[in-house]
Amino acid sequence: MNKDDSTINKFYIKNYGCQMNVSDSEIVSSILLKNGYSLSENIKDAKIIFFNSCSIRKKSELTIINQLNKFEHLKKNGSLFGMIGCFSKEFKEYLLNKNKIDFFINPNSYKKIPNIISYRSYKKKNTDFFFDKKKESYDNIYPYKNLYEKKVTTFLSITRGCNNMCTFCIVPFTRGREISNNPDFIIKECTRLYTLGYKEITLLGQNVDSYKWKQKNNFVLNFSHLLEKLAKNIPDIRIRFTTSNPHDMSDDVIEIISKYENICNHIHLPVQSGSNKILKLMNRKYSKEDYLLLINKIRKIIPNCSISHDIMVGFCNEEEKDHLDTIDLMNKIKYNYGYMFSYSPRPGTYAYNKLVNNVPDHIKKRRLQEIINLQNKHSLYRMNKFLNKKQKVLIEGSSKKNNKHWYGRNQQNLVVVFPKNLYTKIGDLVSVKVKRVTSATLIGYMI
Repeated sequence: MNKDDSTINKFYIKNYGCQMNVSDSEIVSSILLKNGYSLSENIKDAKIIFFNSCSIRKKSELTIINQLNKFEHLKKNGSLFGMIGCFSKEFKEYLLNKNKIDFFINPNSYKKIPNIISYRSYKKKNTDFFFDKKKESYDNIYPYKNLYEKKVTTFLSITRGCNNMCTFCIVPFTRGREISNNPDFIIKECTRLYTLGYKEITLLGQNVDSYKWKQKNNFVLNFSHLLEKLAKNIPDIRIRFTTSNPHDMSDDVIEIISKYENICNHIHLPVQSGSNKILKLMNRKYSKEDYLLLINKIRKIIPNCSISHDIMVGFCNEEEKDHLDTIDLMNKIKYNYGYMFSYSPRPGTYAYNKLVNNVPDHIKKRRLQEIINLQNKHSLYRMNKFLNKKQKVLIEGSSKKNNKHWYGRNQQNLVVVFPKNLYTKIGDLVSVKVKRVTSATLIGYMI
């Protein structure tokens, strides 16, 4: 390959959105590297630039548009711009009309990327939407890991897509129906990651609890079975997972978490709203009462389990009473932490087509701030429970605020900061006694 070919084959990926996009970028990188392309560390040196899109909220799309404008000079100088990840039909058409993107590839067609790049390199006008109705399997594609980053935590997708059809969510339309990865490949890949030096793996899926794999004897291996296999096969690696849908979480999964020390005691359990009226409009398939029963079950079986949430304010027809129902739910549970945002209509969803976005922006803003303030209060309450207690912490790197301190996370996925010494390094699992807390951080010293 001559110098010019090397330059032409350099690619770069910019990620937006969730951990699934990070995992997808690793799969895309692996496919391209095996086909003779090289990964550029600098976007300015790349001739093929991928924007790994997120269309969950309008804000993400606006961020991507700003980034496309920022790097427009690279496109004018001959770089190809491709979009992967989650994007709506409307967003795709807007970008095509504005001549912002040269080609689009949805998450079910990543294996076709090398052919599409070759095709687009010879075709001068924009290439339309590449969408294959038959979903590709990425089993036996080992996601690319940049070992020079010296990270000890990583992600691995075990499912893609979603069947739940929440009325506000675009994921079923951008990622399609659920598909699970082969459990043998998942175990093999987790083992490989451990041998590469990773000490913690987070299993990813739009809804990990719906994981299912039908084996040759017709036995259906579900998420609890997969968790147990991983915990037994790789006992020295910490396992996390996200995200769970409350109506799919089984008693078996909760029992497995409590049974194995290397499965972390943290569950991210999006509730979205504490109002039964709003939950029904969202098609969430559980009630406030169902959700509270599940929380109580988790805390009974795993007393030290931390629980985090997603809460959306200002959904269609949300009245003040519905907002107060959410506040009541939060007061009953007192989550460790959460992710809070205002509803933004997504084209193509049921809510966009059939419901009315009738909560004024100023009310959304006020309700969101009330939710955030309450969560900060609850986070501090939960953090105080760790005062003067010993925590097992995986060292992930230097603290951003103080280079003389390490940061890591405990079993409950809470950040812990403590002074460095000469005998510790990234990847060590150490004992830390907590002496001070904030609403977001545990602060202590090694013992």
